Amino acid sequence: MAFETKSVANNGRPAEGIIPDRAQPHDSAVERAVLAAMLREPEPCVDIAIEHLRTPEVFYSHVHREIFRVILLLHNDPKKEVDLVSVAHQLRTEEKLDAVGGEVFLAELEGAIATTVNMEAWCLILRKYAMLRKMIDVCSESLLKCYDSDADAGTLIETIETDIFRVRGEEESNSIFGIQELIKGEFKELMAILEGKKEVGIPTGYAQLDNYTGGLKPGEMFVLAARPSIGKTTLALNVVRNLVLPTKSPHPRRVAFFSLEMTAEQIARRLLCTEAGMPESVFWNKTFNNNDLSKLTGAVSAFQKAKLFIDPTAGLTIAELRAKARRLKMKENIDVIVIDYLQLMHADGRTDSRQQEVAEISGGIKKLAKDLKVPILVLAQLNREVDKTAGAGAKPKLAHLRESGTIEQDADIVTFLHRNRDDAKNLADGKSTEALWIIEKNRNGRTGEIKLNFFASKMEFLPASPFSEEDCPAG
Repeated sequence: MAFETKSVANNGRPAEGIIPDRAQPHDSAVERAVLAAMLREPEPCVDIAIEHLRTPEVFYSHVHREIFRVILLLHNDPKKEVDLVSVAHQLRTEEKLDAVGGEVFLAELEGAIATTVNMEAWCLILRKYAMLRKMIDVCSESLLKCYDSDADAGTLIETIETDIFRVRGEEESNSIFGIQELIKGEFKELMAILEGKKEVGIPTGYAQLDNYTGGLKPGEMFVLAARPSIGKTTLALNVVRNLVLPTKSPHPRRVAFFSLEMTAEQIARRLLCTEAGMPESVFWNKTFNNNDLSKLTGAVSAFQKAKLFIDPTAGLTIAELRAKARRLKMKENIDVIVIDYLQLMHADGRTDSRQQEVAEISGGIKKLAKDLKVPILVLAQLNREVDKTAGAGAKPKLAHLRESGTIEQDADIVTFLHRNRDDAKNLADGKSTEALWIIEKNRNGRTGEIKLNFFASKMEFLPASPFSEEDCPAG
């Protein structure tokens, strides 16, 4: 790898004392090989370079950048051909031929390789070095920004993380896919699912729901909405238990739970009591006994190996969510994100209305699911007006989603938890009341209803009956 001295600066300010003066990663020999291939065999080498390199900035040498730019300029002109003579002529017309070394340099460049067979491999090498240089530039900019005493620390961290994540995303992105390869890949995926070697999505622990939805699928936004005090947080925590506990799943998952309403301690206590099968009230009404102690210690043991990460930040913004979720994805490789709940979040900046703010939040959550390739279970509130206009017994509809119809548009799956709130009042321990989990929107599957039993004393929703294929008629 060749080296050239290149100073780092930002907005005219030298980076002396922050980043030392040294060459950035590059390989001049590979850069010359790529240009030589484009001159010797424009078809197909120029198209290969365009596909993999995209811009002249992939080259480290400014001389190589100029030659690459001119080759692309000629290639895009249907009246011109790419060859040594035409490139020299164009550079001479722009009065830049001498600056790149003249015709002698171009002639030497064309003879720098014996074959173009490794063109794609050379392009990938240049992309690797270009990505490293971009990361150096981002880090250099970040250091200089950190020295700005007027900068807001939270905003600065989000900006830096976004820049770093963008560099990584640019390297991984590929906007063109051949249908033949896609079909082969998807055929293998479908056969693996059919043979039980691969899951459609992550099982929620509610088999009937998974039969409708395929589970929690990477990149999807799964909405669980309900009126206040119906139990959406409880149901979400029941799903989380099923995901993280080895006693509930043969393949425990890593889950990030963002609780905007409850504290981390409240979440932990509720999970502990539900797993122990006891109400929290036994602690403050002094009815706790030795038998309960063994259940409680058993629940503690069950959670010892659970990979559950709880963030209780109130008033979380979409930018903060992105930053924290990305860190957890990189550090802990989380499988699922849960947000409780959407309407308690805030947009990053000022918006004209609450509806617009919720729309920005909803779109941000969907984008985050796609970027991180994980399912996001997001809880949402329904309008209180539903009770006034339709009555407490009326089943919720998509139109009842509070504050924004864009939640419905962004979500891949929208479900509602429905029950009669009054039925759970004064319910004896061990007794349950009926509830419905309604799949109202399912972008890639069927809709329907699932019957649940709600045990208020231990804050748990259980299937009303054992799962059967007959419960999910083909639709």
